Amino acid sequence: MNIKREDVRNIAIIAHVDHGKTTLVDALLKQSGTFRANQVVEERVMDSNDIEKERGITILSKNTSVNYKGNKINIIDTPGHADFGGEVERVLKMVNGVVLLVDAFEGPMPQTKFVLKKALDLKLPVIVSINKIDRPEARPDEVIDEILDLFIELGADEKQLECPFVFTSAKIGASSLEPEVSNESMDILFDTIMNYIPAPEGDAEAPLQVLISTIDYNDYIGRIGIGKIDRGTIKTNQDAIIVNYMKPEKSQKVRINKIYEFEGLNRVEVQEATVGSIIAVTGVEDINIGDTICPIDTPDALPFVKISEPTIAMTFSINNSPFAGREGKFVTSRQVRNRLYRELQTDVSLRVEDTDATDSFKVSGRGELHLSVLIENMRREGYEFQISKPEVLFKYDEDGKKLEPMEKVTIDVSTEFIGTVIDKLGQRKGELVSMSEATSGYARIIFSIPARGLIGYRSEFLTDTKGNGIMNSIFDEYAPYKGDIATRNVGSLIAYETGETTTYGLHAAQERGILFVGAGVSVYSGMVIGSNPKGQDIEVNVTKRKNQSNVRASGSDESLRLSPPKIMSLEEALEFIEDDELIEVTPLNYRIRKRILDANLRYKYKKNN
Repeated sequence: MNIKREDVRNIAIIAHVDHGKTTLVDALLKQSGTFRANQVVEERVMDSNDIEKERGITILSKNTSVNYKGNKINIIDTPGHADFGGEVERVLKMVNGVVLLVDAFEGPMPQTKFVLKKALDLKLPVIVSINKIDRPEARPDEVIDEILDLFIELGADEKQLECPFVFTSAKIGASSLEPEVSNESMDILFDTIMNYIPAPEGDAEAPLQVLISTIDYNDYIGRIGIGKIDRGTIKTNQDAIIVNYMKPEKSQKVRINKIYEFEGLNRVEVQEATVGSIIAVTGVEDINIGDTICPIDTPDALPFVKISEPTIAMTFSINNSPFAGREGKFVTSRQVRNRLYRELQTDVSLRVEDTDATDSFKVSGRGELHLSVLIENMRREGYEFQISKPEVLFKYDEDGKKLEPMEKVTIDVSTEFIGTVIDKLGQRKGELVSMSEATSGYARIIFSIPARGLIGYRSEFLTDTKGNGIMNSIFDEYAPYKGDIATRNVGSLIAYETGETTTYGLHAAQERGILFVGAGVSVYSGMVIGSNPKGQDIEVNVTKRKNQSNVRASGSDESLRLSPPKIMSLEEALEFIEDDELIEVTPLNYRIRKRILDANLRYKYKKNN
């Protein structure tokens, strides 16, 4: 019997990074009575992970639900960064429509295009929410035109083009059908969702089908599969079979232990659930993204989205520096390998491969940010390891011609810096696609550039634009190899011996370049402690002390002035290192080092290669 769940709506909130998705979910949760009147609620409550809070970005999609006038609206908050596009692609399989959030000043950005294309390809109805309408520089009329142009460019059909526009300010919790927001209520958006997004429907009596789109993990109950019931009804303690459309050989009999539905920020246990519900199931050990749960007698797998391929790779290896094992809990190759393979269970865009060396693993992802978040998570969990310079993954066509991933880069920058930006991207094999004069002295320039040309550019860009430029990039296509790109033009300052840095040693070294360490820091021979603008690697003795003499005591040089060291973030270190260098990652430190620590062996290796 085909039923329509009129009391349920399943939606995803999609947008470019920083356009206010998570803040909008906060407003919807608060106004639907999810929190008690006196409850203290932190901002961006959906960004639960430490890194998400610090960076102000969403990395993992999150499920929640709100009740509105007796109806249940299941909401999925998705990431905006293209590096986490795998998350967006798969959660759209769980919903019947999307709310596309666009900043009222910035308008559609690269990731807006990326996430909207995914939604339109799946024929999902779209509600456009023009957010931050209370910004003084908001330009809603122009942004509407830009959005409609984008719909047409992406081949939207007539029905999709007639989508409703709602004007919102997630920060003050207001929505309106007019470009100015007067009331402080999200009711207009709620009503639009109820009226425009179709209710889920399906046959509640037919054989069960639940497509697993997300995996969560809990130390106590193990793996948790999250997905939407496409047809049928699921009950606790039911026997079922897991099949996978992409892996026809998979056929695993299981028992459904517990079933949960989402109520606000909590999971609530239920005895059974039917068509249209988004549920979490436990007790199934090897459940994976893309699996379908079916009755044993009807193993009928649902097709799953093809996840975009990785474009960048780096090598993770065990830490073999002189300081190995001092700061981390998990240091062996088995521990690092198990952790990397565990990440595959929840991250569909990641690839991990064993290499010829037992202590090294090749890890491929969607971009530098994607891999740096994994590194940061492992570091915080107590892992110690080393990583190599990121390298781009090339492909070859039928004629054996080398193809490389190209990125489309959108830059919003003050007109005074346009010349510098165009010059720098030109040196990195970037081609100018378009340039438009934007409002209030800012211009928008769009480049097509090889992905390898962007490695190391972001921090340079911020320096060139005095921190005022905005740069966004997104994978475009594989195109013929564009030729060699000149790498970094600075050399490394390398510690000559192991010990603790002294003011006296650093004072002499700082005349050679910019230092990455201050006084009183433990260093080892072969560790990179600074950069040299002349482009050569220079060894410096930063641990030497001033000897006592008849004339002055050894401590009389404490008045020497040191410039503040440049403390490298992980992203900056990844951008800085060369092929003959590694980053040592521990729970307490990032250290840059030479692959070959011994100066004589380094010299011989260079001579022979």
